[in-house]
Amino acid sequence: MSDLYLALGLTVIALNLIAGTVGALAWANHRVSIAFWYLLRAGQVATLVFVLLEFVIYVGGDRADDSLHYLYILLPVVASLMGEAMRGASASQELGETDFSSLAPDRQREIGLAIYRRETGVMTTTALVIAFLVWRAIETTTGMF
Repeated sequence: MSDLYLALGLTVIALNLIAGTVGALAWANHRVSIAFWYLLRAGQVATLVFVLLEFVIYVGGDRADDSLHYLYILLPVVASLMGEAMRGASASQELGETDFSSLAPDRQREIGLAIYRRETGVMTTTALVIAFLVWRAIETTTGMF
């Protein structure tokens, strides 16, 4: 079980680091990256599978010596939910009270790209935070296996 746990944990870290890197490059260069969103979602799914595996291990009776380990396991889920909530608020922050449909097409495109860039920045940060938290979770597994 420890090999599966480690392999899945490293996969979660790698996917989130790759997504974070692609997102950071897209954000810095003001360009749209479809690959970023696929990598981000793959990282989120892998994170969920990792947390579920941890739950199965815990129910099976294996426990980490450091109780901080369980905080590092749950925080990626919290970070992901917070990131999605912040991403959802991006449009309203960018638009304010503006009626989007009344704007000229060029201005609509400009605002749309600004919203996209803000969402990319939020989710890039989330992916990098998740990678760090899962790394810390793996580091604190002493006594679990």
